[in-house]
Amino acid sequence: MPNKKKNQVTASPERRGELLGLAAEVFAAQGYNATTVRRIADEAGMLAGSLYYHFDSKESMLDEILATFLDELWEGYDAVLAAGLGPRETVEALVTESFREIDRHRAAVAIYQKESRQLALQPRFHYLTESRLKFEKAWLGTLERGVADRVFRADLDIRLTYRFVRDTVWVAASWYRPGGQHSPEEIARQYLSMVLDGIAVRS
Repeated sequence: MPNKKKNQVTASPERRGELLGLAAEVFAAQGYNATTVRRIADEAGMLAGSLYYHFDSKESMLDEILATFLDELWEGYDAVLAAGLGPRETVEALVTESFREIDRHRAAVAIYQKESRQLALQPRFHYLTESRLKFEKAWLGTLERGVADRVFRADLDIRLTYRFVRDTVWVAASWYRPGGQHSPEEIARQYLSMVLDGIAVRS
């Protein structure tokens, strides 16, 4: 995964994280192209010029937001994939890790969902394409292994299943709020129950 860009830091790590968090929320709500540095500065209660003491551009802010999210995502995913779990257990662990990332980086996930394909056309954000392909390979490989091991149905359309799981998990960023009634682990458990076991009562 990419190394995060190193900008000149003139604020404490806590203040820098706060500014990035505010920027992520604005990007997620308004869209990257529609967001101005002035808008982010207004949210932070500072002058637009003052924001440039911390970041050289809104592109640098977005880069750090997305790179941090993906670095943490792949730290968790790589640990799951290296654990030697069975196909079903791997799916369960990947889904749980995904909901934990939504809990930690909800706004970044929303930005990634809306903007990543367009951003990936820019050289600075080419790592988004690399991450997408790695993500696809991990999921398709796990599902294919499950079919081969007769853990999943033989008639499963692997690519369609992957797209369904991917989209239905990450769309949760549009409604999930950290600190709500359900923990990410509980949401993952409910989701996995529906996906893996269905919602109909079996006779």
